[in-house]
Amino acid sequence: MTTAHPIPPRAAPNAGPGEPPAAGPPGHGGPHSPTDPAAPDGPTASEVRPLRALLGQARPYRLALSGSLLLALAASGSGLVQPLVARSVLDSLADGVTVTGPLVLLGVLVVAGALLTGLQSWWQQRTSEQVVRSIRRDLVFRLIRLKVPELDRRPPGDLVARVTSDSALVQNAATQGLVMITNGLLTVLGAIALMGTVHVGLLGVTLGVLCGTGAVLGLILPRIREAVARAQRSVGAIGAALDRSLGAARTVKANGAETRETARAEAAVQEAYEAGLTGAKYVALVQVLSGVAIQAAFLAVLGVGGALVAAGDLDASQLIAFLLYVFYLASPIASLLGGLGMLQQGLGAIVRIEQVKKLPAEDDVDLPDRDPALAPAPAGSRGARPVAPPVEFDAVHFAYPGRGPALRGVAFTVPGGARTALVGLSGAGKTTMFALLQRFYEPDAGAIRIGGLDIAALPRAEVRRRIAYVEQESPVMAGTLRENLRYAATGASDEAIADVLRLTRLDSLIARLPEGLDTEVGNRGVTLSGGERQRLAIARALLREPEVLLLDEATAQLDASNEQALREAVDQAARRCTVVLIAHRLSTVTDAEQIIVLQDGLIRAAGSHDDLVATDALYRELAASQMLVPAVDDGPPGVRTGTGTGTAGDAEAEASSVVDADAGAEPAR
Repeated sequence: MTTAHPIPPRAAPNAGPGEPPAAGPPGHGGPHSPTDPAAPDGPTASEVRPLRALLGQARPYRLALSGSLLLALAASGSGLVQPLVARSVLDSLADGVTVTGPLVLLGVLVVAGALLTGLQSWWQQRTSEQVVRSIRRDLVFRLIRLKVPELDRRPPGDLVARVTSDSALVQNAATQGLVMITNGLLTVLGAIALMGTVHVGLLGVTLGVLCGTGAVLGLILPRIREAVARAQRSVGAIGAALDRSLGAARTVKANGAETRETARAEAAVQEAYEAGLTGAKYVALVQVLSGVAIQAAFLAVLGVGGALVAAGDLDASQLIAFLLYVFYLASPIASLLGGLGMLQQGLGAIVRIEQVKKLPAEDDVDLPDRDPALAPAPAGSRGARPVAPPVEFDAVHFAYPGRGPALRGVAFTVPGGARTALVGLSGAGKTTMFALLQRFYEPDAGAIRIGGLDIAALPRAEVRRRIAYVEQESPVMAGTLRENLRYAATGASDEAIADVLRLTRLDSLIARLPEGLDTEVGNRGVTLSGGERQRLAIARALLREPEVLLLDEATAQLDASNEQALREAVDQAARRCTVVLIAHRLSTVTDAEQIIVLQDGLIRAAGSHDDLVATDALYRELAASQMLVPAVDDGPPGVRTGTGTGTAGDAEAEASSVVDADAGAEPAR
């Protein structure tokens, strides 16, 4: 049963109000294209608690980090004791007592400190690599499962940067930075306590200098976070610019656009450079202040302590021990400030990572077990095949964000085991229906059923197992021909592969290749012609033995001979699955059991080719423009194709915008 929604024929532009403009399908310049700076970027920094998120990354490794911290504290402890032992050596020399014992102890402390430092460094790096591995695994897992609308709005290069450079900053902050801060802080406190046992007055002088410097550093450190966040955004922009250019390298070169694309990328590089300089300026200032603080404290202690020694209120050995502690403070203070700098960098990067984690993802595409009553037969099994199910659209409404309606109450049924073609002007809603059928998007209202089951109630994995989809662009994955054929049918037999190669007339191509099916196709199938890529995509779909086969202009790049072969392959596929085709070249669907004519997101008419030629003005005009019927005023009453007024005149106006329909490309949806 097909429910049609007739609408008055009228002229329609190539991209009707029901769909996005001809910039391309989702991911190719839709309402929130990847290059749209207004595209939302997930939660803002104010909505993310960066410190809590950073600690959350470190929490699973708290035992390993605690071990690293204990090793660092042990190394620091050996250093803290050394000034006291040195004082003992000096006192022994002054008293004429043997110094062998203190010297041996001092040597042991030096060697132990070095060994503990090396062990702690290795342990910390090992833990650090485990943390970044975990972060990247989580990001990769989520990015590959992001919902299609989210992927449409974001440049891939920026998402990749979050997995690579942002994760490295978080890695350093969540491991090395936290350990450095804790170790530096505890060591400084320990040193201060021991300095207090040597002389309280000199400790007050030291703390006065250090507190003044700390107040200045408190104003500088947050600036590092801001600079890092800005730099990482720029790194993402660089990746986005390169992805744009390299992904369409032939288009760039053919149009002489190298200069423009270089300028676009260089602008992002310059922004990253300026942000990096800002961050480097603040980091350098922190290092200068930390060095000045130690030197100032040393001079102040030397001056005050020298006066006390001259007055007889302080022993020379006490002054030397205290000065050794002041010098020793340089290392834990540097560790503390270095850790704080790493922390600020990590806090700037963790916000971008948390934004990815909060983006909506498809959580039902990894199902280890399937319900046998729902699952189709294994692809390529050549065993008993399920009955081809009907496909039903029930009053489906859908609109892309920020756009007008793409589908407006569409209702029709595709009979099981038959061929149904969707035709109409570009932008009528054809590819949108395919996207909804695979749950790339969810309808705003209405229901879609396969075999009587509402796909909204099925996991996406189950829906997509039932469907094989041949996209208009026929994308090919980098790898070998065999890997591409088995991409969705990993267990397909050699016999099954040979069958689909013969059906799609790829067997002659394989026979000519020295490496046969093990031939590399290059990045995005660059070594194959457009027709070969299209036939490979169709072969890949047929190999799955799906319940429903979706073909989006699947013969657009084929010559007449291969087109006929593919039509025969589709005819054979229709014997064991339900076939739905999108076609601009009506010659490829004239023998389909059902043809549905779409216009502006509504069903205009439905029927066989002969019925539509006789009853629908727009379809007849499309057929006439492709020389399938005579373009003369000899149509049935009320279905004239010549100039005139009313229905016939409007129909001609509609068809005037599709004189290039035979090119077989649907630029929008």
